[in-house]
Amino acid sequence: MTSSVGGAEAAQAGPAASGSRAASAGRLARPETRWILPGRGGGGAADRLARELALEALPARVLAKRGFADPDSARAFLYPGLEALHDPMSMRDMDVAVERLAGAIAKGEPILLYGDYDADGTSSIVILKKAIEILGGRADFHIPHRLNEGYGMRSEIVERAAANGARLIVSVDTGIRANEAVRRANALGVDVIVTDHHLPEAELPPALAVLNPNRRDCGYPEKSLCGAGVTLKLVQALLARSGLSRERQIALLDSFLKPVAIATVADIVPLTGENRVFVQRGLSGLRRVRNHGLRALMAVAGFEDGECPSAHQVAFRLAPRINAAGRMATARDVIELFLTEDAERASVLAAGLDALNRERQRVETEVVEAILKQCEEERVEGELPALVFSGSGWHLGVLGIVASRLVERFARPVFVLSDAMADGEDGPCLAGSGRSIPAFHLLEALESMPEVFTRFGGHRQAAGVTLRCDRLESFRSRFAEVAGRALTEEDLRPRYEVDAEASFTELTERCVKQVLALGPFGFGNPAPLFLAREAEVAGPSKASADGKHLTVALRHEGRLLFSKAWGFGDRAELFAVGAKVDVLFQIEDDPFSRKRGYGSWCVTVKDAKAAGSGG
Repeated sequence: MTSSVGGAEAAQAGPAASGSRAASAGRLARPETRWILPGRGGGGAADRLARELALEALPARVLAKRGFADPDSARAFLYPGLEALHDPMSMRDMDVAVERLAGAIAKGEPILLYGDYDADGTSSIVILKKAIEILGGRADFHIPHRLNEGYGMRSEIVERAAANGARLIVSVDTGIRANEAVRRANALGVDVIVTDHHLPEAELPPALAVLNPNRRDCGYPEKSLCGAGVTLKLVQALLARSGLSRERQIALLDSFLKPVAIATVADIVPLTGENRVFVQRGLSGLRRVRNHGLRALMAVAGFEDGECPSAHQVAFRLAPRINAAGRMATARDVIELFLTEDAERASVLAAGLDALNRERQRVETEVVEAILKQCEEERVEGELPALVFSGSGWHLGVLGIVASRLVERFARPVFVLSDAMADGEDGPCLAGSGRSIPAFHLLEALESMPEVFTRFGGHRQAAGVTLRCDRLESFRSRFAEVAGRALTEEDLRPRYEVDAEASFTELTERCVKQVLALGPFGFGNPAPLFLAREAEVAGPSKASADGKHLTVALRHEGRLLFSKAWGFGDRAELFAVGAKVDVLFQIEDDPFSRKRGYGSWCVTVKDAKAAGSGG
């Protein structure tokens, strides 16, 4: 396994490239962080929220800080329900899509569902297939094999479906750039309904209907749905047209919200608006799971019957096991897992996904370590505003998550590429994934250099590319050039936005319960971040077995709390006994501690600096 890091020529790409103090490929020092402290206003609004909604001061201050300054908006945020969902018929082309799909169901036409291989795509297939079958129709599905077919719809699969009698194809979580495949379907007399959430090109595919809230002519108010969210809107419209009772429709929607909630968290879309309804209601439904596959998956992920996972636990324990199938093998097992009526078969499939996830973790670690070793060995002159790593034999299925790890490490956009794919029509190719920082739009950067790629697609924070090997250096230099023009030194400095200053003495059980009720937490609705000034390190820190993590005893305003400091192993000197530190912390539900008979929540350190050193 070998890797290569962008050369020095890319370092001269702009102000961010030459001036940043953050880590580059050649220097592994931690980027300096910036703390954004809350303003002094908003006290009156917080007091009113506390008074009228019976809230403790700390959660009230968080709500006011985040824009929910009046009781009505705060109440709607705290208690979202199905009535907050938008009318699915307000999505462009929904009327056409529902009419065609309902007609196919009524006539018993064979329908092909064409999905993606991640948690979003597989969840979309599951809920649409189940909805079609409940309404009396029949549907088969196709999920590409990541290594053999790559991402997106392909004409040869369309041709095979047509030969097998399909006259309607519905894409889920894919298809918005599949113009060639849709044109082939049209030529074969096969109608196509595209449902997707990825950003479209100027020319939409010539499908019968294109459901995507991000198309320019779509007035649907919620633009941040994941693929399963868009699919759910189609299902919602289909059920409304079906004649089923309102009670039956709500029961079915609630059952579908469980996989949609998992997909929404896994796809890292903002947990606001409709997504908040999906996730809050869907996760609460995981206390009572009847689906054999979901029960088996939760069991191998360590959840007990009746336990309700948080969004964080979904992101780190459920979603990776679902995604492991598409990353390491085939995602068809995920579909079978959620559709099987055989509990024993579900257990076997869930165990297989668990094993694949362990293998994914091993391979991912190998690639990350190879890249970091290469960074240490190579001297790179200057500072790179964006990084491109490439290696021989790296597994394509882990490159996206590796890129995410490196973005966390380097605080700048990263692509990770591998030659582990069949050669393209024009010779040897590289393929891989990129992840970005909030200030940089990854897809727009790629759209500024389309001639570099054989294929590309994605959205603001994540994207995938395929390119000829001889275009690698061109990609590196162009990517760094675009990033250098777009990013400032401050953009490359990790930021922590503080919701409120807090004292450990405020953290009563009632207060903590209300803070946690502001969830589900994730992208777009992060867990509240609090600042405790001049906390004292009250005892020796305890390191994890691998030395990467710490447990720190902190005393603040007379109260002692043992705090978890994930990834702080290399900063242990900051927590010398007796030292005073300013600490940014979050409150997290702690089911493991609760099971052992201790407290039900814990404090986790997100960042820390010597007291008074500034943010």
